[in-house]
Amino acid sequence: MAPADKQTESKIFDAATEIFEEKGLAAARMQDIADKAKINKALLHYYFRSKEKLFMAVFDKLAEKVFKKFASIFEEDMPFEEKIRYFFKEHMSFLQKNPRLPMFILAEINRNPKLLDKFLSKVSVGNIKTKISSDVSGSLSEEAIPHLMVSIVSLSVFPIAAKPILKGILEQAGIEYNQFIKERMQVAPDFIINALKQYNVESTNNVKKQ
Repeated sequence: MAPADKQTESKIFDAATEIFEEKGLAAARMQDIADKAKINKALLHYYFRSKEKLFMAVFDKLAEKVFKKFASIFEEDMPFEEKIRYFFKEHMSFLQKNPRLPMFILAEINRNPKLLDKFLSKVSVGNIKTKISSDVSGSLSEEAIPHLMVSIVSLSVFPIAAKPILKGILEQAGIEYNQFIKERMQVAPDFIINALKQYNVESTNNVKKQ
């Protein structure tokens, strides 16, 4: 592909991502995307024959960004506490730059559950579960590992996805939202790490009592 073609395709992709995140597949129009990319609609159809094909290209790329990039952190060979801190810092920073992304993904998967395969194809959830289980060996039962995984993601995603509500609540308490998120990147991993330590202490004490 010629450099000019790559540049045009990139403009289309960026414009489509913004429009789809804002409106979703059903409400988005090819004319909206063409206008955003500052090209004519005929050129848009030349690169992407239909709205559905363009949407799938965008969704596939977003799945790559969200799942493969951040899920792979838990497969790295580093101490678990470092993984947790690194994940929250990188994931929340990414979501701050893409605040519509969590709700967009949830809405589109609810609309078309088959889109979940796009996510699952990017990463092996089983491998991540096994790696986390190895990292926290002795701290949690096998049954508790999925709960830990969901808790980590939830603590990261919710403050960004719920920004309109959370910002208003924080402002009433005299707390600035962006400062709260900055603090959250430290507080959230501390919460997970301390909870695991406490769980381990309680488990040890229970064993001793037996």
